[in-house]
Amino acid sequence: MPGDSSQAAAKARAAPIDRSAQVLVFPERSLSDADDATLVRILLNGDARAPSVVWKRFAPMVFGMLKRAFGPDHTVDDLAQEVFLVLFDRIGSLREPRALRAFLVSIVAHTIRREIRRKTTYRWLHLGGVPDAPGDAVDLDAREALRRLYRVLDRLGRDERTAFTLRYFEGMDLEEVAAAMAISLTTAKRRLAHAFVRVTAHAQRDAGLVEYLARMNLEAPQ
Repeated sequence: MPGDSSQAAAKARAAPIDRSAQVLVFPERSLSDADDATLVRILLNGDARAPSVVWKRFAPMVFGMLKRAFGPDHTVDDLAQEVFLVLFDRIGSLREPRALRAFLVSIVAHTIRREIRRKTTYRWLHLGGVPDAPGDAVDLDAREALRRLYRVLDRLGRDERTAFTLRYFEGMDLEEVAAAMAISLTTAKRRLAHAFVRVTAHAQRDAGLVEYLARMNLEAPQ
């Protein structure tokens, strides 16, 4: 009967809905916009998403620092992976979660120093030299000057070269260099000054290198 069907529909609309058996699904919150402190917390909590997010956020910085430290002819993929493995292993020692970036920079600085020491030992054993430049350079003069600069840097001690890299390639101020290398400000100034003098002294013998360093706008440490 038409009347019966309309009455049934009205009862259905009036009947309370039993939500006890319903499962509410909320959209998963993206971690791509999470701040550094949040990333540290989820790393410590063992969130499986955390390593990937940290890698995507900081890998460009890490690769850039390593490339600038060793030059375009040096493969840094393994070094970058080591940096992140150390980060994940030592994240529990980070006292201030907001300092994640600075903590990672200090790990990169340590990795640079260790790799310089390894390369120095390698040269002492006469097992290698400077590799040929891969491919065609857009600016052959600039590329060759860059290669000669890295040959000069190869003559520095690991601490001086690391300080030089952080100050002049990464644009860090002296306080940041000291923090990244876990040394005093006075020690950072001394190592940087020594590196600056040696690099500029070697450059005076090479007109092309003098011009290249002039474009870098190097300033003596104060």
